[in-house]
Amino acid sequence: MNCISTNSVAGNFEEKLNSISLSDFNLVEIESIDILELKDDPKLIINMVKNTNLNIGAFNFHEEIYSHKNISDITSFSILINAPILILKVTKSQKIILPDLDLIGNLKIALQPSREREDETFKFIKKINHPNLGIALNSSNVLGDGSRPARLRNLEISKLFFVQLADGINGNLLPLLGDLNLQGFIKILTRSGYEGIWCVSIKSKVHPGAVSAYRSLLNILNEVSIEEPLARFKIPDIASRVPATGIEFIEFAVDERSSYELSKILRSMAFRQERIHLNKDVVLWRQGAINIVVNKEKDGYAHDRFMAHGPMVCDMGLRVQNADETVSRAKALGTKSFVQNVGLGELNIPAIRGVGGSIVHFIDEKSDLHRVWDIEFASKNDENFIQPVGLRRVDHIAQTMKYDEMQDWLLYYISTFEMDKSSIINVSDPSGIVLSQAIESPEGDVRLNLNATEDLDTFAGSFVKDKFGAGVQHLAFSTDDIFESAKLLSDTGFKGLCISIDYYEKTKNKFNLNDVFIDQLKEHNILYDCDGLGEYFQLYSENLFDGFFFEIVQRKNGYSGYGARNASVRLASQIALQKFQ
Repeated sequence: MNCISTNSVAGNFEEKLNSISLSDFNLVEIESIDILELKDDPKLIINMVKNTNLNIGAFNFHEEIYSHKNISDITSFSILINAPILILKVTKSQKIILPDLDLIGNLKIALQPSREREDETFKFIKKINHPNLGIALNSSNVLGDGSRPARLRNLEISKLFFVQLADGINGNLLPLLGDLNLQGFIKILTRSGYEGIWCVSIKSKVHPGAVSAYRSLLNILNEVSIEEPLARFKIPDIASRVPATGIEFIEFAVDERSSYELSKILRSMAFRQERIHLNKDVVLWRQGAINIVVNKEKDGYAHDRFMAHGPMVCDMGLRVQNADETVSRAKALGTKSFVQNVGLGELNIPAIRGVGGSIVHFIDEKSDLHRVWDIEFASKNDENFIQPVGLRRVDHIAQTMKYDEMQDWLLYYISTFEMDKSSIINVSDPSGIVLSQAIESPEGDVRLNLNATEDLDTFAGSFVKDKFGAGVQHLAFSTDDIFESAKLLSDTGFKGLCISIDYYEKTKNKFNLNDVFIDQLKEHNILYDCDGLGEYFQLYSENLFDGFFFEIVQRKNGYSGYGARNASVRLASQIALQKFQ
């Protein structure tokens, strides 16, 4: 059965319950700290839980030091609120104190040991040997010291009453988002015959949404069930994770003024207006395999996004093997599908809503979806067309968000698609720290860079300050020869971001580069990074509306990063430019 701890959700107790009720959890683990103001009114607690169509899975006594009187009172309280299980922590300094087990009816007492007292607690439970006394395991306690889950193989499974799932060595991340071997942990318990409650229970000041928590639990249980024949989880069937094979398009919501600004910079990067929509005020700009859609419609979803947030990336299209299966999996994991009116002759392209309210459409080759540009658009004669500058494809999309949204976004992508995450790195901004985490498909066809900040005075923070949720802050296009592209851009009116002269002297010394090469970098404001044999080149545009910008990159010899060493330099230049705009 699927459960979530109230400690994993933001708000007061009533707000927590309402949030959980909007997800597909059916059980709630109540932490004592969340009901301090209601502890004298157990009937009110029962009614609040019942009104949200939830049931109590367990009551967790939050205090780590307690007495005989505490245990007597809290046991009586657990019985009054109809909690089937009372969880008591066994910490380094806590003496194990129990109520009279023969006087507690059907209530079960589950001792939750810290890692250092795990063996002692197992032996204590075995010695007492009472049907109402057992254990509660927390995955971060069990695995956080780097030990393997196989040591639980001989656990007497009838004594396992409750299992909490948390990722990260401190238990502060949702399942799948950290590095703990949660799948191995679940497999060992499942093979031993455990068929009880699986509860998401994280310790974090930043709370992801309950829908994300459900998505993480369902996803990890589904993955275990595929590999483990003995798994008998009561979860819905969901399609396999979806391969994303490329980025089909990026769509901007704009008005006349911001359309002019965007068109000007696109043209300066040698994009051409290639097609125009048959029924809408929508234009397709193209270079190489890059499709940029500029939407100036006066109604519909894009217009609503513009009116609420100003010019922005409102939509992106991903190429997938099967669009309908992609939406089916996303919906099973709690993501809302997106539907809007389809005009005569237009395709009904499957889509889902993103965490921050944006839209993701899916294009496949199993239907006519991949012919959308031929079906819905007419060719446009671009009289101002200039020669391309060598931009090939979308290298990556960078999304900026508030820190408390990062788990939601990360989980959204890696649970829906076949994508792997990198480690989080800290990027220094003159006004604070930005956390950056990259995710990408196994072949590298789709790369996303998630950037989160707590400080709204940072460059990233100023981008999301007035927006609801996350947004795309920059797009990076790849080229095979950045020096050739830069040379061509110097004749198109492209305005690149100016980089400090000091940067090039430091770069020369760090990588032992020659003067000719450094002069080439300096001439075009190109930034450089090197990782072994791999090299990475970056060229940035000036800031566009609300801090948005473009990037042109070249990867050589298998470089897989994103130029982390250059981020603080780029940020300093952007902030300096922003002050004069």
